[in-house]
Amino acid sequence: MAAGLLAGQTAAQDADKGRDLYLRHCASCHGEAGQGNGPMAPTLTLQPPDLTALTERNNGVFPTVRVVMRIDGREPLVAHGSPMPVYGPFFEGIFAAMKAPDGMPIITSQPVVDLVAWLESVQK
Repeated sequence: MAAGLLAGQTAAQDADKGRDLYLRHCASCHGEAGQGNGPMAPTLTLQPPDLTALTERNNGVFPTVRVVMRIDGREPLVAHGSPMPVYGPFFEGIFAAMKAPDGMPIITSQPVVDLVAWLESVQK
């Protein structure tokens, strides 16, 4: 599968699966709707941002690459006290590819692809 993805195929995105993953693993800090108001938010060093405003804060373009890299751990966050994801190996697995806004492929895992699809679907 990885060879096919590297040859130009992109993984199917499933925003419904992404929502389920988000509610299970992210909502306790980021809130059920992604607005940064989860019950664990007060315990974080930095308050979680409003994830529904990612596109708005990025001049109208969803920051796909930055979001993928934060979720899969390539761009660690101080607020989490350790690199993302805090659930470790859960977000690893079968390689999947998705396209950045500039058309370049991003290699990550299927759960990350699905989470990103849901996050993109909830933008203001």
